[in-house]
Amino acid sequence: MTRKSFYITTPIYYPSAKLHIGHAYCTTIADAVARFKRLTDHDVFFLTGSDEHGQKIQQKAQEGGVTPIAYVDKIVAGFQGLWQKLRISNDDFLRTTEKRHERVVQEIFRRIYEKGDIYKGKYKGLYCTPCESYWTERQLADGKCPDCGRAVAEVEEDAYFFKMSRYADRVLAYIEEHPDFIQPVSRRNEMINFIKQGLEDLCISRTSFDWGIPVPMAPDHVIYVWFDALTNYLTPIGFLDDPEKFEKYWPADIHLVGKEIVRFHSIIWPCILMALDLPLPKMVYGHGWLIVDGDKMSKSKGNVVDPVQLIDEFGADAIRYFLLREINLGQDGNFSRDALIGRINADLANDLGNLLHRTLNMIGKFQGGVVEKALGESEIDRAFLAEAENTIVAYEREMEEMKLQSAIKTAWAFISRANKYIDETMPWALAKDAAKKQTLTNTLYNLAESLRRISVLIEPFMPETAEKIWRQLGIEAEFAAVRFADVRTWGGFAAGTQVKTPEQLFPRIDVEAEEKPAEDRKKSPMEKPQTSQRKQKEQAAKKAEASDGIVTFDEFSRVDLRAAEILTAERVPDTEKLMRLTVSLGAEEREIVSGIAEFYAADELVGKKVVLVANLKPAKIRGIRSHGMILCTSSEDGLRLVEPAAPAGSKVK
Repeated sequence: MTRKSFYITTPIYYPSAKLHIGHAYCTTIADAVARFKRLTDHDVFFLTGSDEHGQKIQQKAQEGGVTPIAYVDKIVAGFQGLWQKLRISNDDFLRTTEKRHERVVQEIFRRIYEKGDIYKGKYKGLYCTPCESYWTERQLADGKCPDCGRAVAEVEEDAYFFKMSRYADRVLAYIEEHPDFIQPVSRRNEMINFIKQGLEDLCISRTSFDWGIPVPMAPDHVIYVWFDALTNYLTPIGFLDDPEKFEKYWPADIHLVGKEIVRFHSIIWPCILMALDLPLPKMVYGHGWLIVDGDKMSKSKGNVVDPVQLIDEFGADAIRYFLLREINLGQDGNFSRDALIGRINADLANDLGNLLHRTLNMIGKFQGGVVEKALGESEIDRAFLAEAENTIVAYEREMEEMKLQSAIKTAWAFISRANKYIDETMPWALAKDAAKKQTLTNTLYNLAESLRRISVLIEPFMPETAEKIWRQLGIEAEFAAVRFADVRTWGGFAAGTQVKTPEQLFPRIDVEAEEKPAEDRKKSPMEKPQTSQRKQKEQAAKKAEASDGIVTFDEFSRVDLRAAEILTAERVPDTEKLMRLTVSLGAEEREIVSGIAEFYAADELVGKKVVLVANLKPAKIRGIRSHGMILCTSSEDGLRLVEPAAPAGSKVK
């Protein structure tokens, strides 16, 4: 049977500087989707690349005293190195300076010109060089580029124009008749409003610089960089030289782009395709921006995050997981080092790492390292297996709908459920009773089978970790050959498999060490900084002031109390009082460890509203990063939650 094709692209990135964490986020999204489609046995083509022409690049090269091609060669090599480090599985990397692409661009220009949709004229107007964008006076924001906020320049030169206005009504009708074409919906509405303001013909050549692809009938003109860049999606799939390949992959299934360039992909690009009599891509998906500690990345602010350094420090899979788990696709998301470390410790080291380590240790200790055949099932087993089936169904639906964050949460809910299953069945107790040998065997088999499934579920997000789990489970089949169909049915783990010695997936990160200033972290642990006499006196005075139990209004006002909703709850293993909670603050979720397990069952906590001390310094409790504290009343009857009647995230005053 012929496999269904699937074509996904990222934007081709502009090599005016090194890529930052936002670019890594976009490409990781595309990679996760491509990997899932391969798991579901699609014939996938995944394209990324570099957009190397334009006035901005020529200016950068001149400033550096090098040729434009020498300038971009160095930076593009960094792009390709980053994608390798991040384990991006692209099938092609297109550079717009390649001859194969130049031929395609010139042929497209020629065809549209011969059709009568390109004409020669004179351009006089406004141009933003950093964005390589043309604007009219009415489109400016406070007299500046509406995309980047920089000053625009008046430009006047001979130029060729594309009759984009001819296709305005057709593009608008297409967008309105195909609600899935532009996603999310907010981007779609923006594009409809933009078109309704009126589309003017597009200037598609320049003569004031020469770093670009020459216009075929006028070599003194170079083709507008966006006309050049957008056609990159046709070049690698055989537009000129392989009709069978082109027929297989076009139209593209998804153009994944940042929200700031949705306009180019959902208006200009469709007009070009209509002029070529080619079908439009099935979807243009505009993802949000990545904010750093609450602020947009900017070189001037010094908060641009280098993904290479992060990968070197934490590993590619940890970065991939954080980006996809922390950010809801389509919305802006926040990156912070503290949040990254919190996810590594809580989700990767504690949840996933501990599940694998505990399971392999118990199989080694109680069954000589061999996973034996399961026979029969208990009520606990049935409930667990039902959860496993529900997980597969929900995960597949969420991935098909591009709800990557939800799919990760679904996978991690099952990881938490597997850890809970260990606590429910207590294999260490079963091992002491010879009469319960088969029950122990069933339990350990179910855990091994769960991890087999989990390794496949996390592969789109964490390919290295997924394969490590597979190898540690001792499964002989090649992980590269696994398909999603292999985990749809329970029981695929081969009885008699010898598991390996467990190896740590993610070492926990010492939060306290991370919080020290960088210069202190470099010092010897035995070397303590000297405290001045003045500082000692100030500390003694503060201690004396606090000894009477009185706090000032200023001190109290520093406490940030928020209404929160409990999303998940489970006992912390091997403790009597501690409950591990996930709470929602409306715009974010946090993990909390609370000493209320003696007074509440886990299932009765889910859905309750609580008051959270939101700005309490995070602490590590039993290896879990607890970020906040829940308020309770205390009486002879024990602890009772303070339950506010307010939406999650509301400030308590």
